[in-house]
Amino acid sequence: MAQLFAVRPATPGDVTEVTELLTLSYSRLMAEAYEPQVLAAALPLIGVANPALLGSGRYFMAVAQDAVAVGCGGWSLERPGGGLEPGLGHVRHFAVHPDHLGRGIGRALFRAGAAQARHAGMTRMECYASLNAEGFYRALGFRTLGPIQVDLGQGLVFPALGMGAEL
Repeated sequence: MAQLFAVRPATPGDVTEVTELLTLSYSRLMAEAYEPQVLAAALPLIGVANPALLGSGRYFMAVAQDAVAVGCGGWSLERPGGGLEPGLGHVRHFAVHPDHLGRGIGRALFRAGAAQARHAGMTRMECYASLNAEGFYRALGFRTLGPIQVDLGQGLVFPALGMGAEL
């Protein structure tokens, strides 16, 4: 089957599309793994495009033939919240439109970022996976390191899974 989307680098001009995609994807897909009140409190913080990621050259969008954004995701040198470790990259802000799951979009986004990360000297990747995303990351070769609590600020802690993979 032909690929019905293209992966391209995101730009700061994509902020609205990325925010809409993150909010839609997270609100629908995370509902199976999080209590409604936890998700409602977290969405205004996690469902917003990160301008630093959009301008980094390390964040990508998957766009369907009709120019609709169907996925986004990338990586950074820094851990979310800060901190660097030589050779370690960090998967960041992945989302696929819920109506486009199972079409290889997330995998294509990850491959674009992983190739770029390897070229930049990264030998490992880690991610803070939402509770519903463990299977996706396992299919990409990640292993679960254990449960973590992600500090979203404003007194909100979000349950997640630490995961890691060799590149």
